[in-house]
Amino acid sequence: MGSVETPAATASMSTLPQEGHNWQITLSDKVIAITGANQGIGLGLAEVCLANNAAQVFSLDISSPGDDFAAMQKKYPNKIQYIHADVTSEESVAKALDEIVEKTGRFDGMIANAGMTRHQPALNFTMAQIEQLFKLNVYGAWNCATAAARMFIKLKTKGSIVFTASMTSYRPNRAAPSAPYGATKGAVRNMTHTLAMEWAEHGIRVNSISPGFVKTALTYYVEQSPDWDTKMKYYGGMPRLALPQELGGAYVYLLSDTATYTTGIDIPIAGIVGAW
Repeated sequence: MGSVETPAATASMSTLPQEGHNWQITLSDKVIAITGANQGIGLGLAEVCLANNAAQVFSLDISSPGDDFAAMQKKYPNKIQYIHADVTSEESVAKALDEIVEKTGRFDGMIANAGMTRHQPALNFTMAQIEQLFKLNVYGAWNCATAAARMFIKLKTKGSIVFTASMTSYRPNRAAPSAPYGATKGAVRNMTHTLAMEWAEHGIRVNSISPGFVKTALTYYVEQSPDWDTKMKYYGGMPRLALPQELGGAYVYLLSDTATYTTGIDIPIAGIVGAW
């Protein structure tokens, strides 16, 4: 598409990359917060961010870190830290981001990853279970995104927010159905598009990733299903679960300065299998 100089175009010039912009896909010098990164997908994403030269990664998690987190700290000394935070509390998330900026002097990216799942027939769900899913998966994601945006604007940083959505936001998960869980992730994908539109004027980018099945402590049961091999035969694609680290490249791209014009999109990473 050709460019035409207009007053509107001139007004938005501040969101353009500056002269000398680094076009390498790297997180060099960047400080990244990842919610729920003491284990599972979040910890795998932290590892990939650190492997791509992130200056600091902070895990914002309500649980205490365990052996896996300690091993990551040993692998990347002084590069990954834990801050206790409850993503369902606006005050808790804002306080965690204040602490990050106080420690490092900057804040560049937020991965709103913390969430939970519950798979069972729709008629077996209680309202309390549904409310719990929405409180963490939707309200928690909202708290993280809005707190990050406020901090980016305060620091005059063209930051990046990446939500962890799900392939269940596109279609039913036949292997492990959960109507409420899919609904929460559909809400997250919708927020991605709308917040990206609202915050583009600040140079803040908002995107999401939709994983399929990922190998974590929460999904161990999937491969133990007696008909797993049969399901894989008919799904096609890669007949296995993804490692958390296999998602990381997409997150790194979206957090990097190479993606300064990439906003409002969702990237499915499901090896075709996913939640078809």
